[in-house]
Amino acid sequence: MKLHIKYMVSIRCKMIVKSELDKLGLIFGVVDLGEVEVKGPLTDAQRDQLKTALRKSGLELMDDKKAKLIEKIKNVIVEMVHYAEELPNVKNSVFLSEKLGHDYTYLANLFSEAAGITIEHYIILHKIERVKELLLYDELSLTEISYRLNYSSVAHLSNQFKKITGLTPSFFKQLKHKRRTPLENV
Repeated sequence: MKLHIKYMVSIRCKMIVKSELDKLGLIFGVVDLGEVEVKGPLTDAQRDQLKTALRKSGLELMDDKKAKLIEKIKNVIVEMVHYAEELPNVKNSVFLSEKLGHDYTYLANLFSEAAGITIEHYIILHKIERVKELLLYDELSLTEISYRLNYSSVAHLSNQFKKITGLTPSFFKQLKHKRRTPLENV
């Protein structure tokens, strides 16, 4: 049985979910961002206990199909931007459609209606957070970062970065004390 979990966007969240499942004595298989495969049936009491335990950690067990799909969209984007070595060399719309098995127009309309921003803007926000992270690591040049995140040029990345943060990438790099936004708050 697959369970869908809202706000599960990091490795730490996966660890929390595994820990809570263990505490309840539930046998589970794969734990991915936003979902977990539980082996065997789940009683109403176990479901309620899990729901309560997850809520204490800022996570939420989801029931609504549209909410699950929106969360899947968010998780695919987080995985694509933050955990993939390089972004796919296809349009975001094609990638999301293929990955989620739905028409992009349907996904885009559903997402904007629920999240209040477009999928593209959500991707941009995450890409900028990834740029901040890579700038702070100081291992890649701005050119390498722009290539890795599929920007058409360093100028494009710099313009988008300044539009979102109000800072140039080089000025941001000088402000090492400025903290990144947690993924859950993007």
